[in-house]
Amino acid sequence: MPIHPNFPFPLYLVISEEACIHQPWLQVAEEAIYGGVDIIQLREKDMSYDQFLDHAKQLKALCDKHAVPLIINDQVEIAKEVASWGIHVGQSDTSPIEIREKLGDSIQIGWSLEVLDQLDDSQIQAVNHLGVSPIYQTKTKTNTITEWGLDGLQQIRQLTNLPLIAIGNMNMDTAAATYNAGADSIAVVSAICSSPNPRSAAESLKALLI
Repeated sequence: MPIHPNFPFPLYLVISEEACIHQPWLQVAEEAIYGGVDIIQLREKDMSYDQFLDHAKQLKALCDKHAVPLIINDQVEIAKEVASWGIHVGQSDTSPIEIREKLGDSIQIGWSLEVLDQLDDSQIQAVNHLGVSPIYQTKTKTNTITEWGLDGLQQIRQLTNLPLIAIGNMNMDTAAATYNAGADSIAVVSAICSSPNPRSAAESLKALLI
């Protein structure tokens, strides 16, 4: 499947300290990069602002070292502070238009697509890519509305040219079929973060997306 010119990052890691059970989270991030992860999102839902900012600064330095884009989840001020490549927001977070008005074109905005009607929402004009969430239900993301499945993903693919990031239970059993169904990027959490060997896990997943 061809790489989307505006999102040439087929393997997308969503990382949090809590998700990393075998190695320190920053070590998992670097091992995953060595294994082929193309882009990383820092998602820390249960940390204080200062803790999240500290983690973001550490991860930004690592990502810069390896020329890997960093996306910050939800926190606009943290994204601005560390000059992240992107930010990802959901329906209950700061709106894409508000972020665009605040930060201009200096940041790439990802938006979680939970219902098809969002494609007709005025917010879509401020969005660079869409997180299709979830493809399959997952324990790491429980506050969602629609389980899209492959049929839903294919339907979305026909309705928009925006890059689509598939989120939700992406692993060795689901990644290839999801990618082939129209996703431009596969977002992985536990398949890498919970692996005893994050580098090998990333290598195996990346091999499915080439």
